[in-house]
Amino acid sequence: MNSPTGGTQRSEQKPATAARMYDFYLGGVHNFQADRQAAQTVIDQFPVVPAVARNNRAFLGRAVRFLAEAGVRQFLDIGSGIPTAGNVHEIAQAAAPDARVVYVDIDPVAVAESLEILHGNDRATAIRGDLREPQAILGHSEVRRMLDFTTPTALILAAVLHFVPDDTQAFGLVDHLVAELPTGSYLVISHGAAETFALSDERTAAAREVYTQRTTTAGKPRPRAQVERFFAGRCQLVDPGVTWAPEWRPAPGDPADFADDTRRSGMWAGVGQLMAMPTTGQPAT
Repeated sequence: MNSPTGGTQRSEQKPATAARMYDFYLGGVHNFQADRQAAQTVIDQFPVVPAVARNNRAFLGRAVRFLAEAGVRQFLDIGSGIPTAGNVHEIAQAAAPDARVVYVDIDPVAVAESLEILHGNDRATAIRGDLREPQAILGHSEVRRMLDFTTPTALILAAVLHFVPDDTQAFGLVDHLVAELPTGSYLVISHGAAETFALSDERTAAAREVYTQRTTTAGKPRPRAQVERFFAGRCQLVDPGVTWAPEWRPAPGDPADFADDTRRSGMWAGVGQLMAMPTTGQPAT
């Protein structure tokens, strides 16, 4: 498989990144040799990982479609990777052509590839940013140009918070980002499930070492209760709450990898609507 820049020796020497490894899991072409080697090492430990990625992508698509149909017209996708087929801007703009999308990723190659894909789309763009530096993202000129934070916005953190292993930091980052959004905005989260990946501590440790040693990003799956904490006190969860990714509002055409046992899907997923403070206790629609 050629690299996204034509397979040059210099490109093939680039270190692996989580974004391009995820692209490989999805069967994409926007990855380098180091990404493929690292991703294959993870797959050797957990052969289910490509199916997990497919189901996470399907959840993201369903969530974005739900939000667009609910009237949301602004999407901030942090840790977006490369927006290949079926990503946020395609789904949101199919439902609402005036929807605006900003992708954010730490990997400059992922951002460059994203900008090429988005060329000619004046309602979607990509910037380089680090989830661990939320104010730099929120204050970025392109974010401010594209999004109006006085109107409801969808904050998407899909398969990214498990790359912030420190719990205090992870919860604080979500607090910081959500504090900038108005009531009526939405928070979308999918997160690696400790309940799945703790089935084999030895294999989990080996897979985690790949991300620690071969990329700049360590990972930490969390149990359902901790994923629910990202929403607690700030959001009213949209039905059905935090569930296994395939169980969140399933739709025809979804991947069938885990039809027999959704617990193997490896991802908790949920969508919450930001409440007015103090909370009224009324459910989100």
